[in-house]
Amino acid sequence: MRKLALASVLIAVAMLPACTRVQNTMGYIVDETLVAEVKPGVDNRESVQKALGRPSIAGGWDDTTWYYVSRNTAQTAFLMPQPTAQSIIAVSFDAKGNVTSVNRRGLEQVASVDPVDDETPTLGRETGVLEDLFGNIGRFGSAGAAGGPPQ
Repeated sequence: MRKLALASVLIAVAMLPACTRVQNTMGYIVDETLVAEVKPGVDNRESVQKALGRPSIAGGWDDTTWYYVSRNTAQTAFLMPQPTAQSIIAVSFDAKGNVTSVNRRGLEQVASVDPVDDETPTLGRETGVLEDLFGNIGRFGSAGAAGGPPQ
């Protein structure tokens, strides 16, 4: 009985690291002093790239806004990671490439999307496995015959 208790304690101690929270940082690592130095009307694309580096994302249709995205998450064991902090720095430029604004967003921009596990409804009739396998037998005819492919 004593060996069973000792084995149980050893297994429990060995499993404890699996329950620790794993912290993860993804994306741009924000340096507050460098971000504070980017000033509208003073800096341009070249000076922003020297100070902050290449952006995480540039505007899709036009290159007037650069985004620097950073996200911290925490995950316990096999559970889904949960965001703990997020920083989005949006640097906007005018047509000449000068900085017009520097905006910051945070964790309030995180949206939780829960997909539905149901099947997607389709139009038409329901078919079974046998009809799926053998449903086309007899539907094809020679070219020009009724039921044949259009010409």
